[in-house]
Amino acid sequence: MTMALTGIVTTDLAAITRGRWVSTARYEAGDDGGIGWLPANLALTPFGGIATPNPWGSIGDLRVIADRAARYRTAATGAATTFDIVMGDIVELDGTPWRCCPRTLLRDAVAALRAETGLSLRIAVEQEFQIFGAGFPAAHPLSITALRRADPFAPLLMAALDEAGVDPEVVLAEFGTDQFEVTCSPADPITAADRAIAIREIVREIVGVRGWQASFAPKTAPDAVGNGVHIHFSLTDAEGRPAGYDGAQPGGLSAQGASFCAGVLRHLPALTMFSAPSVTSYYRLRPQGWSASWTWLADRDREATLRICPTTTVGGRDPARQHNVEYRAADATANPYVAIAALIRAGLGGLVDGLPPPPVVVEHPDTLDPAACAALGLRRLPETLAEAMAAWQGDAVALGWFAPDFAETWRSVRRAELARLADLTPDEACRLYRDLY
Repeated sequence: MTMALTGIVTTDLAAITRGRWVSTARYEAGDDGGIGWLPANLALTPFGGIATPNPWGSIGDLRVIADRAARYRTAATGAATTFDIVMGDIVELDGTPWRCCPRTLLRDAVAALRAETGLSLRIAVEQEFQIFGAGFPAAHPLSITALRRADPFAPLLMAALDEAGVDPEVVLAEFGTDQFEVTCSPADPITAADRAIAIREIVREIVGVRGWQASFAPKTAPDAVGNGVHIHFSLTDAEGRPAGYDGAQPGGLSAQGASFCAGVLRHLPALTMFSAPSVTSYYRLRPQGWSASWTWLADRDREATLRICPTTTVGGRDPARQHNVEYRAADATANPYVAIAALIRAGLGGLVDGLPPPPVVVEHPDTLDPAACAALGLRRLPETLAEAMAAWQGDAVALGWFAPDFAETWRSVRRAELARLADLTPDEACRLYRDLY
């Protein structure tokens, strides 16, 4: 006999989703007291220990309160029991939001965008991952065989995601060895980040049940195709109508859409600290890698950090409702709530300051001379985690996006990572992160 369990979970700064489990009967009876949590848990590293020094020490208690609208439940993973998690908000003991809760940071950024501009965002997240240990025969990328050789993985995944309420759109066999990608439909930012977490955990469970291993690590080997997290965003007005599109302007960006993108570009070197926060992230963010390497806005170019996505009029479709921009300098070592919150804060600054439209650059920055890059406002993204930390530390605005003790904890976790990997070769680092993520 088994007891049904429901996990109340939160995702930390190492992008590891952790929590505690209660009986499903107790949860469904309406017990809203949440689970106990520690402030120092925010400083957990991907290696298992707590980064020190940190602002918390051994003192303090918190609660994680389940958001009952954010439950992801499916019996379709193939596991012996039902997969059942509920995203939680970290609060003080009196129920007030904890200033360092990642979900609260995102919720506050969304509220600030709405309060200061009247705008909201729709977000969709694409996630790439690889499967190891399955012994799949070789197959051409994107081919029927490449997906079918893993059968019934893809149908199981889509069924599980659908049952869990993730609203999946597409699953495909990608360019890398045994690499796959799954996408879901746009949603509000909190729901989009919740779905990103649910997808990762459901994929891992389906794959693990079959005796394989799934990895979302940005690079599973230095010369491997990277696994990215592509964050698609579009602005909407108070009535939910598209606000980022103007077909008469370059790239189809409205004045507001352009200012938001300009704000993101302005803070991109610091922003990578939150969207690509691991040592191995920077093995992926390199030129000619189909990822991102410059502060670059382009129309339909997958080397650009901000890629204006295509629209179609096939079947009478409305370009305004399809138009979106893809942020490509992110991976699954990033906490999606924090990454999207930082993206919003950067874009909001561009809107508030009324930044002019950035150039939609056609040429790859690698082909331009330094003077031309400077004239277009193009800067190289950080090339290492240490450089990203320095860019963040040197950006006074970005330093103010989050509470000081959150920032201090973030630094501690990243420094612990740098120390742990200091003596590892790129091959060793990639193998470590392949197993951790």
